[in-house]
Parts: sequence; C-alpha cells; structure tokens
Amino acid sequence: MAEAYIVGAVRTPVGKKKGGLSTVHPTDLAARTLKALVERTGVDPAAVDDVIMGCVMQFGPQTMDIARNAWLSAGLPETVPGVTIDRQCGSSQQSIHFAAQGVLSGTQDLVVAAGVESMSIVPIGVTVTAALEKGMPFPFGDMWVERYGKQEISQFRGAELMCEKWGFTRDELERYAYESHQRAAKAVANGYFRDQIVPVNGVEDDEGPRADTTLEKMAGLKTLREGGVITAATSSQISDGSGAVLIASEQAVRDHGLTPRARVVTLALTGDDPVYMLTAPIPATRRALERSGLSIDDVDVIEINEAFAPVPLAWLKEIGADPARTNPNGGAIALGHPLGGTGAILMTKLLHELERTGGRYGLQTMCEGGGQANVTIIERL
Repeated sequence: MAEAYIVGAVRTPVGKKKGGLSTVHPTDLAARTLKALVERTGVDPAAVDDVIMGCVMQFGPQTMDIARNAWLSAGLPETVPGVTIDRQCGSSQQSIHFAAQGVLSGTQDLVVAAGVESMSIVPIGVTVTAALEKGMPFPFGDMWVERYGKQEISQFRGAELMCEKWGFTRDELERYAYESHQRAAKAVANGYFRDQIVPVNGVEDDEGPRADTTLEKMAGLKTLREGGVITAATSSQISDGSGAVLIASEQAVRDHGLTPRARVVTLALTGDDPVYMLTAPIPATRRALERSGLSIDDVDVIEINEAFAPVPLAWLKEIGADPARTNPNGGAIALGHPLGGTGAILMTKLLHELERTGGRYGLQTMCEGGGQANVTIIERL
C-alpha cells in the first residue's frame, strides 16, 4: 500500500495585529517558509511536483495565485507550478490533504503543502466588503435564502449559538482562554517552538501569548455581541503568518535521501450545520477515528484550532479527549490564527510536539466557514 510521508515542516512566527510581521508582503512571508523548507530538507526543488497553498482572503496582494508567486519569490525553479486554494480557515490543512492524496494516488512524488495569510495587510472580510461597495450581490443568493431563510450567517453568531447549545458560561470560556495563554507562554519561554520557526523581519517568537493576562482583565472586556458571552479574549487573534510542509512518496524518500518524520494515517472531511458553522470538527473527528481504527485515547497530541473557546470545549465534551493532550502548548486564542496559514502552522506544531515528547499519534482539526472541518491523523516515525 502506498504511503505519504511528512519529511519537513516549518513556519514563521505568528505575528500579532500591527506587530513585527504586519508590514511584510504576504508573498514574501510565504516565500520565507518555502525557501526554509527546501533548505532544511535538502530536497532538490526542481523535483517538486506542485506547490499547493491555502489563502482565504485572495484580494490585492494575496491574488494572482500567491502559491506560484511565493515560490518564484523564494528564488526556486520556474518549472514548478503552484495553486492557491480556499477552504476557509482550513485552507492549508486542505492543502496537506491534497498533497497527501496526490502522493497516495501514485501520480505525484513530492508536493509542498503550504498556507499564508497577512491579516494586517488584507483584513478579514475585505472581499465581501469590496464587492458590496461596488453594488455586487452578497455571497448568499436566492436559492440559499429559500433553504436557510434570511438570517445572520457569521462565525460570531455561530460561536454564541454553540455556547447556548452546550451551556457554556462566560467564566468557563475565560478560564479556557487563560489556560491557553499560560500554556503558550510556557512553550515560548522554554523554546519549544524555536526549531520549527523561520525568523522573519527580526521576529523570532510568536507575538500573541500574554503571560501577564488575568481572569480579572478578561472579565472587564465587553462582549462582541449585546447579550452574548464571547469577548475578544475568548476569540482567536488577528494574525500574520505562514507555514509549509513537504509530503513525499516512498520512491521520493529513496531517490532523494529524505528522512520520513511521520506518515499520514487518515484524512477525513465532513460538513455540518452552516448556521452553527463551527461544529463540524466533532463529526469529522468521529469519522477519522473510525477510518483509522484508533480511539481518541490512542492519540498523544491533539491540535484543534481555537477559533473561539466554545469550539474546543464542545469538541472535548463530545469526543471525550484528554484536555492535557489537547493544544498542549496553547492555541489560537493565545498564539493567533492567520486564516489560510493556520493549517500548515498547526501541522508543524503537531509534528514537532510529537517529536519533542516521543508521542506516536497526532490529530489535527479545525472548524471552517460553511460548517466544514478537516481532520488529519499522523504517526510519528
């Protein structure tokens, strides 16, 4: 049976809003990771079959196929093509899936799966805003309205709906967020991320974690919606960042003298209620575990994107995972969520944490716009 191996994974630091990466062109940000990936793996870049890059806000400097432009900006061979994809927040996790599927199919041997987002330069929602300003229709047309009615469809409403459904209080959310910052601050202080990070613009560490935050400070913030429980403190941070992963076949490993660091065990994807939007990691995880024959107790390290605190909290409640194994070094509430870059960044963190701790299986998942979720299970080698 064919195998797909992860032979390299790197990322930039995750920069905060108006932080050290906020003035770096997104093409240059992605180019740094691509160049570092080639250098650290020692692979012949001309042998790469494709570069698949996730990017959500494909507007302005993130248009015109940023995957191709970033590869060329890195000074890499013109013979290698690139394609940019959008599965909302899961875009670069989907790029990993596509890369692995290309290798598993036998049609490709070396594929770069990457992602990038500069939310400082290209703000979230800018594509919809720009379209509406020019008199273009909203993304949802008449047939959508016939099915779901005229109601608000947003991640903010979805997060509040989750809190109502699972009965999460503001205090529970803030205690979770506080723990995320504490874990992330510890990881940064102990240098857990140092080997996986490519310094950019003088920035060497993730800028988001707040070691000095307190529950009292969080309690003083206004909710994002009147009458709601979600605040900025229990939401993922606006961020800038990029990550890249190299997927190789057994033949490529032999031909290029590469060292497999993990193998892809299972790829799963599912959809759920698009109004709740953020709940799909739950059924997607169940599907992935069933396909792999593993139980959640077999998984040593879990990365679930903290888009909002109720997402991991509901997932933990439904799946029954060990909270200590889930986002052990903090998540997006503390470390940030650069949209299309997050999937590749999380996979880089997951692989390195398995290697640091000696764990065997890792699982990655995240909620995505439209009520979707990817799940990837890997085995450290």
